[in-house]
Amino acid sequence: MPPQTNTSVKVVEVCRVTPQPGSLDSKAVTPNLSLPLTYFDLFWLRFPPVERLYFYESTSSPSDSVLENLKTSLSLVLQHFLPLAGNLTWPQDSDTPVLTYVEGDAVSLTIAESDADNFDNLSSYGDFVEARDYHPLVPKLDVTHSRAAAIALQVTLFPSRGFVIGTTMHHAILDGKTSTSFVKSWAHACKHIILNNGVSTDSDFSLPDQLKPFYDRTVVHDPTGLGLGSLYANEWRKMDGPDNKSVMIWDMKAPPPESVRRIYEFTRPKIQTLRQIVLVSHPILHLSTFTLVCAYMWVCLVKAQGVDAEKLTIQAFSVDCRARLDPPIPANYFGNCVTGAAGFVKAKELLGEDGLVVAVRAISEAIQGLEKGVLNGAEVWVSKMKDFVQAEGVYSTAGSHRFQIYETDFGWGRPKKVEVVSIDRTGAISLSESKNGGGGVEVGVVLRKHVMEAFASLFAKGFGDH
Repeated sequence: MPPQTNTSVKVVEVCRVTPQPGSLDSKAVTPNLSLPLTYFDLFWLRFPPVERLYFYESTSSPSDSVLENLKTSLSLVLQHFLPLAGNLTWPQDSDTPVLTYVEGDAVSLTIAESDADNFDNLSSYGDFVEARDYHPLVPKLDVTHSRAAAIALQVTLFPSRGFVIGTTMHHAILDGKTSTSFVKSWAHACKHIILNNGVSTDSDFSLPDQLKPFYDRTVVHDPTGLGLGSLYANEWRKMDGPDNKSVMIWDMKAPPPESVRRIYEFTRPKIQTLRQIVLVSHPILHLSTFTLVCAYMWVCLVKAQGVDAEKLTIQAFSVDCRARLDPPIPANYFGNCVTGAAGFVKAKELLGEDGLVVAVRAISEAIQGLEKGVLNGAEVWVSKMKDFVQAEGVYSTAGSHRFQIYETDFGWGRPKKVEVVSIDRTGAISLSESKNGGGGVEVGVVLRKHVMEAFASLFAKGFGDH
């Protein structure tokens, strides 16, 4: 029996939303299509899906009009994102899995309603939120060993308070850039319909160029000459049994019942404080906002969790490769195009007086190492994936402060809050730009309550706060 939550949700309807018929902006997409997975996609084949929640405050819009506009705009925008209505399979006659859309395929959209009075708590910033309280707001992805849906969506209404849009995205089909681009496109279509009093035909709707998906897989080359696609596919087939052509995702452990989550904000002055601390003794280090934020989180987490001093800790992160490939590929490329990098440091070095500097140096060196080639060592990525995911002492990131996630206005204003729910299973920290703007960064964390209390104290203490 699942643990009880403070969020009570009743499923009202489960819809199958099909792409609206009409003309397409992209000639690369046809009514029926197949997209083979590239090696960038295959790396994430069985990784858990990314779950995200967008909280919208709305006390005036009637529920019926909210739902109608969301459904209509979803159908409209799917016309430009046809693969997301399709399914991932691994045909017996294919060396690699294939994402296929056939006319009539649809996206699952769950409509739910909550009678709980905790909308303000769920969408707050200062309070701890029980990790499990978000789970009823997240749609379940339809996945079996033979077939996996690309995405699943859910809209949960909190009458007289607002609504929450939940998205679950298959990681082998979309990376963070593509998934946020899709949600922004959906929001753009919904706002278009609202501003045009319900007009919803494809003939008078178009996406901005930066949101139009680019589907041509031929732009992804394998400069290693190792045949990474075949190599990765073979690794997955050997894993958990011979010739295992399963597309089932890993079932990660649910967070402990006492787990809580909270978002911490790095304002621009706080980031500058960290920069000055490091510059005093190391003026030549790579001091990007990303490096400073991740380094500070790494140090605080190791201290809060009481990690053994002799233990090796790892800060891993993803890097968008679109502009780093030779030749570079379009920024609106549809699919995965990320690589991984990591810094390695013994806990005792982070626990010392110069812990922040040590963490910054490790992350900086990992970033600089990408200049030698973003695919260096790529031949062993999949073979080491499972061990890496399950290892202790590994800290990782989800999302990016460059995605402009708060610029997702469906017509009812910017989100009050955005959360990456899946970090409570993967153990990552989530990154986004600050809701308050000004060059700040938000970081989402899930920890056991007593560890979170220690972490909150350490986080504040580093900036002289109480």
